[in-house]
Amino acid sequence: MKTLLLSPTESGVGLTSVCLGTLHALDQMGLRIVFFKPIAHQSGGEDRSISLVQQHTGLNPPAPIPYADAESLIGNGQQERLLEDIISLRQRALDDAKQTQGNIDVLIVEGIHSNNDDPVFSRFNSLLARALDAMVILIATPQTNTLEELHRHLEATANQFGGINDNRVLGCIINMLNAPLDRHGRIRPDIMQPTYNVTFGLDTIAEQLAPLRRNDFDLVGAIPWNKHLTAPRTKDVADFLNAKILHEGELSQRRVMRVIVAAQRIGNLVQQLQPGTLVITPADRDDVIIATALAQTNGVALAGLLLTQPLQTNNDIKHFCRHALSQGLPVMEIDQDCYQMINLLPEFNNKVPIDDVTRVRHLQETVAQNLDKAWLANLLASERAPRISPAAFRYSLVQHARRRLMKIILPEGNEPRTIRAAISCHHRKIAQCLLMGDPAEIKQVATAHGEELPDGLEIIDPAPLREQYVDYLLELRQHKGLTPERAAQELEDNVVLGTIMLKKAVVDGLVSGAVHTTANTIRPALQLIKTKPGVNIVSSIFFMCLPDQVVVYGDCAINPDPDAEQLADIAIESADSARNFGIEARMALISYSTGQSGSGTDVDKVRQATEIVARKRPDLVVDGPLQFDAAVSRSVAAKKAPDSPVAGDATVLIFPDLNTGNTTYKAVQRSANVISIGPMLQGLNKPVNDLSRGAKVDDIIYTIALTAIQAQKSESE
Repeated sequence: MKTLLLSPTESGVGLTSVCLGTLHALDQMGLRIVFFKPIAHQSGGEDRSISLVQQHTGLNPPAPIPYADAESLIGNGQQERLLEDIISLRQRALDDAKQTQGNIDVLIVEGIHSNNDDPVFSRFNSLLARALDAMVILIATPQTNTLEELHRHLEATANQFGGINDNRVLGCIINMLNAPLDRHGRIRPDIMQPTYNVTFGLDTIAEQLAPLRRNDFDLVGAIPWNKHLTAPRTKDVADFLNAKILHEGELSQRRVMRVIVAAQRIGNLVQQLQPGTLVITPADRDDVIIATALAQTNGVALAGLLLTQPLQTNNDIKHFCRHALSQGLPVMEIDQDCYQMINLLPEFNNKVPIDDVTRVRHLQETVAQNLDKAWLANLLASERAPRISPAAFRYSLVQHARRRLMKIILPEGNEPRTIRAAISCHHRKIAQCLLMGDPAEIKQVATAHGEELPDGLEIIDPAPLREQYVDYLLELRQHKGLTPERAAQELEDNVVLGTIMLKKAVVDGLVSGAVHTTANTIRPALQLIKTKPGVNIVSSIFFMCLPDQVVVYGDCAINPDPDAEQLADIAIESADSARNFGIEARMALISYSTGQSGSGTDVDKVRQATEIVARKRPDLVVDGPLQFDAAVSRSVAAKKAPDSPVAGDATVLIFPDLNTGNTTYKAVQRSANVISIGPMLQGLNKPVNDLSRGAKVDDIIYTIALTAIQAQKSESE
């Protein structure tokens, strides 16, 4: 399935209309489509896009997240939580659609409406594209811009996604070509002679607009302005003006193509009485009323007659106009005078009404006819390596953890961040967390930090438990010379106590490290839990949440200098872990040299490890040695490793030693402000995971989720 995000370059580009037409075009191509709008527009109330799609396409997308809710989350620094909510809503849309359509070909996402006065969402579409792993089509309109200005506008918007040369931004759809505009750039079908109008032909745009002369940026569609696409029904104008209807006639069928204020002499008026004209005149201008009626009687289908400053009805005039009324001429009146009307009409919102079936169908057909369907077909048929975004990865963690509630013990139960994480996991049903520590102290810490411990969140007092496990610990470690006194002493450490409870299957997993060193967390696990059968080495990985995708780094926490055989085992375990968590494993073994370009003990170790992995696990996609830039950058890979199946697209990066791995992960984490989840230990019989002492609450939550998923897998094996 492909995901296409239609993103506006500015407000007023007709985003919803283009979305409707694109859905129609894809439907004509026989594709199975899902429409998704993540966040409702600022105006509030029922979302127009959703209502239009529901009524005119047969699709049934879920309601978007309310604008105010999204704004609140961003304002409170919970942008990542908002993205996870969007991923959850996207999944709901796909699940609902699959029940009726089966496998889905393409997901169309309507981006956030651009608004220069709203800095909160000004760059949110770029975050949305990364979270949804979406390809982007920009929606623009020339309006009053020159070609050079349009170029700059497209380029500035594309830069928010990484630039026009980024593989994510595919091209643009230019909407409303050659619309009549006033001096402010507003479309004005109501004026006979537009004040400002720049004529852009399709050939002109394709040949002269700089981005379109590139091979990697395409003109996906050019939608010409058509007066019938923007012509409102007379009813819509009457509703906007809150006009009193004197004679309904064909109020809901006739359309306003132009507006004239008839205050001039009749001789100048007659030539302007054309089909689709809305005539506005003072109620005392009997001559204008009669001329309008005569025009209608002669077969001119006027949009309507609007009387200002109404007087007592002149029954003689009304009788004289009866033939015009019988032919459907709508007649309305309003209290304002003509001057007020002139100032009021430009504020009319000419968006397509949801119930205007004729206009919506015309709009869908026009957009669909002017899209490059061959280009769309090629795009949707092409292969593209999927990328799992950080928001999608975190969402997936939570969903998988919820499948079966596992007991995760937290030996640092009196630590404030750990308490907050346990409360969140309890409410979100991620895991059954057990806070270990003095109950009175835990409750005091929670209260001091403004937290309320929910009913059902278990607190384990370690004091009465320690003696119960002395004999079991002796049984496990007596061969190492452990004495009863030493066993009792070791069990004073909550991490040791929690680990032995895990060994005895009282709990399913353990998370520690917020106030303990990595050694404090891992040593008891190595001594008591031991490695899985067939695994020769315990190692670790970090899930690095880069802006565009989540990749795996290993080993960055445990083994100082593994040999080639150990490095191969670390690589295999890391690839399997990546797969278990939904990441397609394309594995690069990292060195200071790429391919055969270098030699020496260190690079030879990496080369040998790569050969061992390929021999042991031919199902894995692996290459090495590769330099870091060749592994992650397509442009570098094209020069240094053009034939590599991994270079430029690596998702699992294996470092040759702890010095390289730990330094690299911390450099990336701090320099690029990247969230890293881990280290997650792999190779143990049961899941134990370490935290950084600088871990945030969210880091702890997702490490608990990781641990719960490992526990589920361990239980099923």
